[in-house]
Amino acid sequence: MSLASTRSLIEEAVAQESAVLAFNVITLEHAEGIVAGAERAGVGVILQISENAIAYHGGRFAPLLAACGLAAEESTAPVSIHLDHITDSALADELIQQAGRFGASSIMVDEAHHDYELNVSRTRDAAARAHERGLWVEAELGAIGGKEGAHAPGVRTDPAEAVSFVAATGVDGLAVAVGSSHAMTTADARLDLALVGELARVVPVPLVLHGSSGVPVSGLNDAVAAGICKINVGTALNVAFTGRVRSFLDSNPSATDPRRYLAPGRDGIAETVAALCTQTSTTRSEGAA
Repeated sequence: MSLASTRSLIEEAVAQESAVLAFNVITLEHAEGIVAGAERAGVGVILQISENAIAYHGGRFAPLLAACGLAAEESTAPVSIHLDHITDSALADELIQQAGRFGASSIMVDEAHHDYELNVSRTRDAAARAHERGLWVEAELGAIGGKEGAHAPGVRTDPAEAVSFVAATGVDGLAVAVGSSHAMTTADARLDLALVGELARVVPVPLVLHGSSGVPVSGLNDAVAAGICKINVGTALNVAFTGRVRSFLDSNPSATDPRRYLAPGRDGIAETVAALCTQTSTTRSEGAA
């Protein structure tokens, strides 16, 4: 199976009235676990490398991106590479220039921490540069909660503003604020499904749900039924990974070989991905029934 493009996975989801799951990668174990889970479920997924993950690796994105690209190329499931939540303009420019080298086919230009007009102008300029390189471009409007206090919880994306934003920026996908929040470790967020439906009716590009780890599976299926086309998952993987590592070390306090505790952590990620891919495969027509 060759490396997939994010555009092709999103377009397939739109055509099938379903959604593609996008999983955050921090370590090689994340990438391996996500790919293994996708293969078990037999569905395509997106590997996402965020600005925060790049910072964790000392600002050097090449090793992790290269590993993700190779993992995707060797996968029996279609896998694409996405650059997520890029807020630094210089980093965004470098990633846009280097994306093709690593097989990355999409980027999220995150200027939502600025006011609307500045968000529009910066996103438009970055999207134009990314499109020149053939990248699918995601942006955000209506701040999603939970990003280290930068975004106020309770913010919602205004449909009319969203339509204007997409027209002004030329982005290919829009992350919307509809009640989810980043970094939630419990799945009890309640989405504004009526707002999702309204946004899906008027916004001419696919909608993206961030902060999905805090949404129960039933809520994710309802979101797909209402019109969400891409679902981002991060914290749920870290909860599974850390839980397995902690359990192993609690039972084996003298263990020093990281392979012995990282392998269960990787397995936890794979199981979580496979379960989510299987449980959130409902199409809109099925979810609405």
